[in-house]
Amino acid sequence: MIDVDGYLAVLGVARPAAPTAEALWALHRAHVERVAYENLDIHLGRPTGIDAAASVARVLRGRGGYCFHLNGAFSELLSALGYDITLHRAGVQGTPADPAGAHGDHLALTVRLDGERWLVDAGLGCGMYEPLPLREGTYTQGPFTYAMAPSDAVPGGWRFTHDPRGSFTGMDFAPEPVELSSFAAEHERLSTSPDSPFVRVLTAQLRGAKGMDVLRGCVLRRIDAGGTDDRTIDSADDWYDVLAGVFRLDLTDVDADARAELWRRVHTAHQEWESAGRR
Repeated sequence: MIDVDGYLAVLGVARPAAPTAEALWALHRAHVERVAYENLDIHLGRPTGIDAAASVARVLRGRGGYCFHLNGAFSELLSALGYDITLHRAGVQGTPADPAGAHGDHLALTVRLDGERWLVDAGLGCGMYEPLPLREGTYTQGPFTYAMAPSDAVPGGWRFTHDPRGSFTGMDFAPEPVELSSFAAEHERLSTSPDSPFVRVLTAQLRGAKGMDVLRGCVLRRIDAGGTDDRTIDSADDWYDVLAGVFRLDLTDVDADARAELWRRVHTAHQEWESAGRR
């Protein structure tokens, strides 16, 4: 059993009396507002697993993760609260040139509620603020407009198409239920391969009602109805203040030497990126 009350305390949400739609919406909003999409442990050289209980423990100590951690933990919480939840094999399409399909580099969740199924996803970073129905249509949430439609690449599956200002193009997921353990090999690749975007660039992301904040390396980006604003963080103190203040990350278990080394590597990569013309 997980510490439901501790998890809800992190989210700032009272324990719902029943698994209602209103409670699900509140839980989803709070999760993407308070639990960061982030990959710091990869860059700290501290490998993680995707066991759901371990991911819940990460949330309880003020950390986040990427889809396998975030949706793995969230699925445990929702199940403990009585929701009918299903895990799905999915795939994120980074750019329009990337192949669509449920390639297994993403874990998606659906909830059956009041006779309808909903996409529930706290692990997309620059993604949904609230659940979306598995019904074809367009949906506006804050400054972003999304689309849901049957997937052309996955028989019986669905496709979530992101707003053009997002950090990815879309996500397809297959209809069949899967176990969290089936993503172990892909998690290993994403967290260790030099070709993995998680290995190449450190990131932290949080979604809010009015927009979102994204840190990639040393560049902090704010996206909202007013447009997109980028700011380069050029000192270690400011960078760690952003991680704690903007992204709510508790790094008290990272000692001074590890902090200095992490900043050195992130800042060096940023300088190389600038020298290459920001490509």
